[in-house]
Amino acid sequence: MSRLQTIRHCVEYTIFLTVIGVVRRLPVRAAAAVSAGLAWTLLHVLPRRLSRFDVASANLRIAFGEDISEARIEQIIRGMWTHLFRMIPEMVQLPGRFRLETCAEILQFEKRNECVQALLSDRPVLLLGGHFGNWEISLHTFGEFGFPMGVVARDLDNPWLQRWFLRYRKSSGHRVLSKSGAGPELAERLSAGGMVSLLCDQDAGRSGVFVDFFGRPASTFKSIALLALQFNALIIVGGAWRLPADAQKGARWVRFCLTTEDIIDPQDFQSANAVEQITQRYTAALEALIRRAPEQYFWVHRRWKTPSGPRRRKPEAAVQSR
Repeated sequence: MSRLQTIRHCVEYTIFLTVIGVVRRLPVRAAAAVSAGLAWTLLHVLPRRLSRFDVASANLRIAFGEDISEARIEQIIRGMWTHLFRMIPEMVQLPGRFRLETCAEILQFEKRNECVQALLSDRPVLLLGGHFGNWEISLHTFGEFGFPMGVVARDLDNPWLQRWFLRYRKSSGHRVLSKSGAGPELAERLSAGGMVSLLCDQDAGRSGVFVDFFGRPASTFKSIALLALQFNALIIVGGAWRLPADAQKGARWVRFCLTTEDIIDPQDFQSANAVEQITQRYTAALEALIRRAPEQYFWVHRRWKTPSGPRRRKPEAAVQSR
């Protein structure tokens, strides 16, 4: 690492700790107001490219059709950035706010019994989510209830920030598995009947399997379905999304809905295209989650970046005449 990189990482980490120190003491209403103000500024004051408005707008038109109005697009994108800014104080305040004795005040559970039954089944479990809602709430909840898991995540470029997030997730009993090179430890956990948490909404390039996501083919990683089939692992698709304002009245902190959208058993898929069928099933479950609160999804990712048609052949070099 060069001296310039070290200085940059030090400055980034110092700013990060300063922000953390401020938002740790921020009341809920103030955090919501500040987040809304930052989102408005990002969209209406700063250069539009910083908000990636064009990417998000194009994705929303793919997902909801060309008939979606400009006003609705701007409403969702502004809501998305407000949601992302709100996640910062929520994440920082979470360890001090969330305890087993307070979880009923914070969480509204959906399909809790089915989820717990799957977790206690003595079979390995793949817990799938996407960049939807507050994924840290989901992880913290499972940790508090005594379900530690391996969390597959990309390493951050800044080593000091990386160590902070490693400690943060370890505090609730989880172990972070680096996305690059996680294969052996991930396989070891699943073969021992353990649990692994993964995000399932990234573009997989030309090597992925194409399944429908909001009615449009999207390249999706095969690895989740392959792991489920190889280790006979149950797949739980779910997430925690912030409840609307009317459900927040009287709450001492923020309230979320922690839901299990689907539980998929690979034993139900025995055909030759089981990988595609499982991938389509969990992708449809994620879509159903996003439709509940589209402003809490990360629309700036190019989910449909890879075209689903056949690869174009490179033009052959022209033969020169003698």
